[in-house]
Amino acid sequence: MTAPGPADPPDEELSRLAGLHGVATAYSPSPGHTVAASATAVTAALAALGVDASTPLGVRTSLAAREGELRERLLPPTLVHWTGTSEDAPTALGALPPGTRLRVETEQGETRATAEGLPTGVHRVTAAAPDGRTAEARLIVAPARLPTAAGRSYGLLVQLYSLLSRRSWGMGDLGDLTELADWAGRTADAGFVQVNPLHAAVPGAPTDPSPYRPSSRRFPDPVHLRVENVPEFAYVEDRERVRALLERADRLRAAVLDKNALIDRDAVWELKREALELVRAVPLGPGRQAALAAFRAEQGEALEDHATWCALAEVHGSDWHGWPPELRDPRSAATDRARAELGDRVGFHSWLAWLTDTQLTAAQRAAREAGMPVGIVHDLAVGVHPGGADAWAQQEYFAAGMSVGAPPDAFNARGQDWGLPPWRPDRLAATGYAPYRRLLRALFRYAGALRIDHVMGLFRLWWVPRGQPPTEGTYVRYDAEAMLALLALEASRAGAVVIGEDLGTVEPGVRETLRRRGVLGTSVLWFERDWEGDGSPLPPADWRADSLATATTHDLPSTAARLTGEHVELRDGLGLLTRPLEEERAAAAADTTEWLALLTRLGLLPDGATATEEARIQAVYGFLLRTPARMVGAWLPDGVGDRRPQNLPGTWDQYPNWRLPVADAEGRPVTLEELAASPRLRALLDVLRAGVR
Repeated sequence: MTAPGPADPPDEELSRLAGLHGVATAYSPSPGHTVAASATAVTAALAALGVDASTPLGVRTSLAAREGELRERLLPPTLVHWTGTSEDAPTALGALPPGTRLRVETEQGETRATAEGLPTGVHRVTAAAPDGRTAEARLIVAPARLPTAAGRSYGLLVQLYSLLSRRSWGMGDLGDLTELADWAGRTADAGFVQVNPLHAAVPGAPTDPSPYRPSSRRFPDPVHLRVENVPEFAYVEDRERVRALLERADRLRAAVLDKNALIDRDAVWELKREALELVRAVPLGPGRQAALAAFRAEQGEALEDHATWCALAEVHGSDWHGWPPELRDPRSAATDRARAELGDRVGFHSWLAWLTDTQLTAAQRAAREAGMPVGIVHDLAVGVHPGGADAWAQQEYFAAGMSVGAPPDAFNARGQDWGLPPWRPDRLAATGYAPYRRLLRALFRYAGALRIDHVMGLFRLWWVPRGQPPTEGTYVRYDAEAMLALLALEASRAGAVVIGEDLGTVEPGVRETLRRRGVLGTSVLWFERDWEGDGSPLPPADWRADSLATATTHDLPSTAARLTGEHVELRDGLGLLTRPLEEERAAAAADTTEWLALLTRLGLLPDGATATEEARIQAVYGFLLRTPARMVGAWLPDGVGDRRPQNLPGTWDQYPNWRLPVADAEGRPVTLEELAASPRLRALLDVLRAGVR
């Protein structure tokens, strides 16, 4: 056997080996078009899974070992049973040899000799066959469908940092979120508020402002705290110091709102950290102390690891790969000693996590008390920063030397590398997907609904070997049934809705599977066309019902910019156009004209071409209300005519991504108080409220 060249497709034996480990040897970027993955990409992905395919002998040896393992295996590591189905137990249990003895230890602490009639939960199954073989597996028993929201609702979409009030310290915070939810629920009958990921960021100046590249997805970022809402703040003894801090907060806020400065997350955190150090010196009352102790006990090792990473990062920097070698292992004796030596800082960061959790919980409680049927919709990023807390604490679960991205497609010929290490599906399966389940449980503590970014990642992810271009990647498959079962289990226990961001290229069957399990999709107006027909705008009756329908997202132009074509001029000024400017202008104008013509035909835009911008935006949202979508999301900046996108993909320093406040049509920042008093926003909300009744 001759080893294939780096750019050659995998040979037969390598392809068989890859298939047995869930590594794709080809993919279809579009219907009828198949692209082979290179042997290099497949070999690298297998190596990240601990499988040697570096030589012909290595391939043969690994293939024989895998085939033998599967032949002798009694049970796969993870089993799934959906309640309310015709099956009494998973098929794998029914296929066990006659005479096999079962022992089932339920999550509720019972021991049984059968897997039939089990309650929902994650149970441990042990099988002993007559021939002496034994196996242990986790059995996930989950509801057949996730919860659905009661009735139809509309809500507001906003990047929290951009939502400044006259009380926030230079960026929007959890106090502002609570106020917005309370106001929108009580005065406008809004059903939810969706925010960006509030995961803990990687510290250090300058901090990566993207909320989609966090240090930890399990723990929130204390930069979002409303410091004055911490009860102990009122009892800080050094009032002069407090006054000085509040004056600095006033200056930070004024710089953004009154002087057109960008949001400076690093300056905000420096100020809040200093204030919180003062607050921590105030002793907790007995009840608060008990609540903190209970939180630390409940979160256990995960919180201890997160807080330890934060403490070590203060000493050694925010990328653990550069730490002393003995500290790169979270379970080493050296790390244990450092944890003890830095005990006060570990306690500080644990306390911060608890404070943030309490304010997040308070925001959701306020939203529900304001009448919102859903409340706060939180966002789960697709991955974490390779140098952050999760990647350090959970090293055994991440694929070393790999990054998540996207293959080349019609919109990006070079593909994408997102710089996020992927989870190893084999390691997840071996533990019953424990890290994933713990992540979900943490987020559902305070979420009325959860949006999952790139929800297709529950099925497969594009792995890019380190140092290689995205074109040299390949797909690696995950056990979507197990991940969906855990999602259904935890969402049902929390009574929370789940929304999957399923934009872009989606492999056949994924949307259907998600819909069958009750995961809502995402529909963005400008992308909804009759792609299987003449490509014209999709009439509202033809939209899918199980979705969140929106006019735009954080990565797309605002509705006002889209209607005027200003998004084309912005991209041209930054050198991002792939066609001549006049072609881009003509294409954008034709796209907008088609949609406006449909709005006019539907009677949503009586004045047609002479309609005002405000009327056109209202018509766009009126159209969304004509669709059967269960949830309709209004981009909050659209309510005041904001032109600027919050993020412009393809840029880094050229554009102030993730650092802009909500602004009006002239670019003047608009506070939360001004939003609440805005006649233009109120008129849009009146349209939305009337449409969901």
